[in-house]
Amino acid sequence: MAGGGGGGGGGKPEEPQPHPPKEQLPNISFCITSPPPWHEAILLGFQHYLVMLGTTVLIPTALVPQMGGGNEKAQVIQTLLLVAGLNTLLQSLFGTRLPAVIGGSYTFVPTTISIILAGRFSDNPDPVERFKKIMRAIQGSLIVASTLQIVLGFSGLWRNVTRFLTPLSAVPLVALVGFGLYELGFPGVAKCVEIGLPELIILVFVSQYMPHVIKSGRHVFDRFAVIFSVVIVWIYAHLLTVGGAYNGAAPKTQNTCRTDRAGLIDAAPWIRVPYPFQWGAPSFDAGEAFAMMMASFVALVESTGAFIAVSRYASATPMPPSVLSRGVGWQGVAILLSGLFGTVNGSSVSIENAGLLALTRVGSRRVVQISAGFMIFFSILGKFGAVFASIPAPIIAALYCLFFAYVGVGGLSFLQFCNLNSFRTKFILGFSVFLGLSVPQYFNEYTAINGYGPVHTGARWFNDIVNVPFSSEAFVAGCVAYFLDNTLHRKDSAIRKDRGKQWWDKFRSFKGDTRSEEFYSLPFNLNKYFPSV
Repeated sequence: MAGGGGGGGGGKPEEPQPHPPKEQLPNISFCITSPPPWHEAILLGFQHYLVMLGTTVLIPTALVPQMGGGNEKAQVIQTLLLVAGLNTLLQSLFGTRLPAVIGGSYTFVPTTISIILAGRFSDNPDPVERFKKIMRAIQGSLIVASTLQIVLGFSGLWRNVTRFLTPLSAVPLVALVGFGLYELGFPGVAKCVEIGLPELIILVFVSQYMPHVIKSGRHVFDRFAVIFSVVIVWIYAHLLTVGGAYNGAAPKTQNTCRTDRAGLIDAAPWIRVPYPFQWGAPSFDAGEAFAMMMASFVALVESTGAFIAVSRYASATPMPPSVLSRGVGWQGVAILLSGLFGTVNGSSVSIENAGLLALTRVGSRRVVQISAGFMIFFSILGKFGAVFASIPAPIIAALYCLFFAYVGVGGLSFLQFCNLNSFRTKFILGFSVFLGLSVPQYFNEYTAINGYGPVHTGARWFNDIVNVPFSSEAFVAGCVAYFLDNTLHRKDSAIRKDRGKQWWDKFRSFKGDTRSEEFYSLPFNLNKYFPSV
């Protein structure tokens, strides 16, 4: 007995080993350059279109009535859809070349509201004329603000900034790009809990449990969980609506829960092609332009984190700074198109669609380009687009709970390159994340209570220049982490390893790693004329 036991178990027990760091995220079904079969790609592209509809509908729904618009809301949604489709195509073809959806951004909303509340528009008795005047003022400020990202991106200045970004300083930035949007998650679900909560439960069950219950090997449930869950709950919500469940409810509840809310389908034209300057010639105000420029800079920082998350979930290598800068330049073009067409607000990377990449494990560029085709198609066929745009907001909020979480944890994944036993690392991570949550909480709470931000002068544009950046969790956390990481003893060789800098060194140059050309080179042999460095 003793001899047998000694012979069988004489070896030492295996020592536990840490998980090895991975430059590319493993277990992704389709990366940037490997598209799925066409029938799957079309369904996945439609799913991306459904997900981006949330922001596309919510922003005009909140802003257009304040501007004096009525039926114009449907036209603004169509315009936002068209511009999002064009910008997504441009970014995937000539920008970072990542599968990133470029849609409306909440970052521009506070500055847009300041323009809406400007005194020079209040004396106009005609609501339609007032809407057009405000829209033209927003367009003018967006056109000017777009120059910031265009110059920083195409000149290479943003490349010089991001060359000093490390895995350590990227963690707070990317993490709070996702987690910082927590107010759009469960609070939105709770506005109509009988619809939002079933959507959240079904989404998690279908995407996480069903693949293990029914092992088909075809990834049907995890890849198409959004379509399954949204269709089921949308039908359920429609049955509640036609069954009279909300007939005696408060107007706010009806607007949130009903599937026939706001007359969106009736107001939408059958066919309409949005075009530049459709609301008239833009008007320009220097103060409003500077305020919008600050919002553009905040969106630039947030989009930097979003691009990093997208590259991770697309199973690509870390982006060379020159590629990131190129993408920023094209995002500036996206804001310019938003100003030319009149979309109410600016454009940036869609965080929810970045999270969808993680859920489906499909990071194919072709899928997102197909979704851009859906955006353009439904922006022209207004009635059909309005049907999908009438999905109740709590259903979209339930999707956000999962997608924003995926983006946030995508930021945390860069901790694998850092030394978590270093007190320098602990300080930078803890301090930047804490301030990233605490500072915006103060600014947002102050604004909610008083109706204006902590900085409150007679000049609205100056107030926005200060209040908007400090209201963004990702901006505050990213800037604090970047500053501390590049000023605290960074030249020490041991600290260099603690920061994870050595993992990204070979990606500082476009030619430093052969995989960069595979993922990020321009199409049509354009690299010959526009080489990346």
